[in-house]
Amino acid sequence: MKAILALEDGTIFRGTSFTGEGNTGGEVIFNTGMTGYQEILTDPSYKGQLVCMTYPLIGNYGVNPEDVESLAVQAGGFIVKECCKVPSNWRSSMPLPEYLREAGVMGIEGIDTRALTRHLRLHGAMRGYITTEDISEEEAVTRAKQLPDMEGLNLADGVSTERPYAWVDGRPRYFESLDQASWQGDGPRLVVYDYGTKFNILRLLAEQGFDILVVPSSVNAAEVRTLEPDAIFLSNGPGDPAAVDGAAEAARDLTADYPVAGICLGHQILGLAMGGKTYKLKFGHHGCNHPVMDLTTGKIEISSQNHGFCVDITDLEFLEPTHVNLNDQTLEGFAHKEKPILAIQHHPEAAPGPHDSRYFFKRFREMVREKTGK
Repeated sequence: MKAILALEDGTIFRGTSFTGEGNTGGEVIFNTGMTGYQEILTDPSYKGQLVCMTYPLIGNYGVNPEDVESLAVQAGGFIVKECCKVPSNWRSSMPLPEYLREAGVMGIEGIDTRALTRHLRLHGAMRGYITTEDISEEEAVTRAKQLPDMEGLNLADGVSTERPYAWVDGRPRYFESLDQASWQGDGPRLVVYDYGTKFNILRLLAEQGFDILVVPSSVNAAEVRTLEPDAIFLSNGPGDPAAVDGAAEAARDLTADYPVAGICLGHQILGLAMGGKTYKLKFGHHGCNHPVMDLTTGKIEISSQNHGFCVDITDLEFLEPTHVNLNDQTLEGFAHKEKPILAIQHHPEAAPGPHDSRYFFKRFREMVREKTGK
């Protein structure tokens, strides 16, 4: 079935839909990962985005129930050079096209993903519209232009959990309300703000012995205090960090009394809470092969990344940069010089990607132990 991808600048890419009829739109970005497409599709940080995979063959190992980072496909659409319809892998439970069709997510193949990637690198990420409708190219471009811009867009509240839950035995255990939420273990009590958290973050925090309660993004600092936590964690998520209502204010309040850490959007929100600024990157960092230097050790790690915004803390003398991106020198992490506060922009939990940065969870655990004695 013929389909087109229309970009807001008037550029048209022609291909075919491998998921049937439909329309979808969002910010078009590219991801350089060769594998891990199911984790990418279910990562809430991709909400509102059309993901172009730079690797030409996608879908060859199918999908399965285990390799998910949330309970739903989150990406707004999927763009590939060639989609494999007949996967070959012992873990596969269904082909990628069927998986996307069940989720109601559009997939387009047959376009020149190299040309699209180069276009985005030269001109920046931009809004796009995929359609199988018999409409003019001009109308498709107009629909792309009518989509909301990512700057100023609060997407975190839309992917956050509606009910609090404990993370028990590798899965959520839900409560009807915050008043009914209770701690399930005997480890240090960790409240995780869910701005679109990936399951692997929760898995690795649990491995460090934390007793985890996940709360909606709308919960304020006073409500968190009633839970009597030992530490706070700010998760990853989609959209503009400056647009997440009350997030920076809640984080600023909680840093007065608790150890606090953040990843990706959580890193950005914590940066805003400390008085820093955020800004949008030209085409973002999305992939599994970004070099990052840990300034505290001088070691270089290959990281998994997925973000379109960055943090600027250059005017804040009480914060120190801990990590830097070696591709463009953007900030990848910071820590407070006196308080137990640390955050990183890249994804130490990977899923997909290398495990070079997993020490971050141990570093956070040690910080909590030093502060609380637990």
